[in-house]
Amino acid sequence: MTTMMKTTRCARLLAAVGTTPLKRAFSLDSSAPLVRSRGYVHGRWVGAPQDFPVLDPATGTEIARVADCGPEEAKRAVNAAYEAFRLWKDVTAKGKPMKEALSEIAYSASFLEWFSEEARRVYGDVVPSPFKDRKILLLKQPVGVVSIITPWNFPSAMITRKVGAALATGCTVVVKPAEDTPLSALALAELSSQAGLPAGVFNVVPCSREQTPSVGRVLCTDPLVAKISFTGSTATGKVLLKMAADTVKRASMELGGHAPFIVFDSADVDKAVQGVMASKFRNSGQTCVCSNRFLVQSSIYDRFMAKLGAAMDRELKIGHGSEPDTTQGPLINNRAADKVVHQMEDALSRGARLLRGGQRLHGSFVAPTLLADVSADMLCMQEETFGPLVPVVRFDTEQEALAIANASRVGLAGYFYSSDVSQIWRVAEALEVGLVGVNEGLLSTPEASFGGVKESGLGREGSKYGVDEYLDVKYVCLGGLSLTG
Repeated sequence: MTTMMKTTRCARLLAAVGTTPLKRAFSLDSSAPLVRSRGYVHGRWVGAPQDFPVLDPATGTEIARVADCGPEEAKRAVNAAYEAFRLWKDVTAKGKPMKEALSEIAYSASFLEWFSEEARRVYGDVVPSPFKDRKILLLKQPVGVVSIITPWNFPSAMITRKVGAALATGCTVVVKPAEDTPLSALALAELSSQAGLPAGVFNVVPCSREQTPSVGRVLCTDPLVAKISFTGSTATGKVLLKMAADTVKRASMELGGHAPFIVFDSADVDKAVQGVMASKFRNSGQTCVCSNRFLVQSSIYDRFMAKLGAAMDRELKIGHGSEPDTTQGPLINNRAADKVVHQMEDALSRGARLLRGGQRLHGSFVAPTLLADVSADMLCMQEETFGPLVPVVRFDTEQEALAIANASRVGLAGYFYSSDVSQIWRVAEALEVGLVGVNEGLLSTPEASFGGVKESGLGREGSKYGVDEYLDVKYVCLGGLSLTG
């Protein structure tokens, strides 16, 4: 096949993802066969000996039952991807609020659009040789079968950000979605079939929490798998890296974050408050780049807290994700809610003041909570929250703020607000993170690189650098060239 044919297939998948779900109401009833409950292997829907429930986190109601694939199904998917790779490599070139869910679909499609164009730009190099009778060529080739393991908080976008780059370079994939949100991955499998992807290029192996360790072991240790790409917690990422080490697999890891959000006294306070609202309460605080640790300079601290509290009262509405006015849905499960409550109780027991919220509501709902007089030794400042908790520390100097912000073993995203141009350059370079938002609370876009430093991961996704994660560079030396005609 030609580069244009492959790009066209990616574009068709983009069109299917970008339009079909937006036309449907919030329901599992659909005339289009997007709601699937079986695994997808080698272009076929496959069952498993058992199934597992998928729950609505807002009500706890079972909304579907999905095939609980195990190691056998995972191995079949790897084999299918490996066989498909032989041909594909030569083809070059939930309880979430409805508004956010629809935005994610557009965001998911944008990665397919971006990488379908990047497929045209996977260039090698011809390097000048020091020897006149030789030519040096550097070729870029797809790594092979890729195991893709994704989280629940962006069940479509986390797949397309990885799969888009993998398919564009000529790799084939086996996707293991989170057990809480398998239906999005299976809908993408259906769309891939509608778009005309060959059998075995895109495979999905859903499984329960109980089956996850054994399925993950196959995906990380099978010798036919060339690379793993994982988004999730740092602790799980370390486990997967250890398993992948025995066969020396390539690995991309987008792991946990604990983003600082700094407001300096030169900042526009109103804009900083809106930045907090955007970066903290998106998906009820359940994103890896959500701001977690808030630092506000002493001279504007009280004014900032008053404005932020008023914005929370005005803009946040708790409810089921299908309700059009909802901005804050449930957390993914009771364990997530328990963690937020534990951090709240720890902070309050150590002297923090409760300004807003503080309640555990029904089910896994937690009221958006604002805490003042927080200190750096509190639990909420030491570990990622993944919930609607805003702990605010008071600081006096730029050096003090940077010391607190960088006192973490992870470094994914960081945010700060300032009108001092010199300070902007100093702080942007000094923050030990992979993504920096300067006077901006929302960062992610396909055109920019995404990834962290320290224990927040390895590699980059998105941007022109995203395709490099799925390519090997081969050196070819063409020698014995005649110097005369």
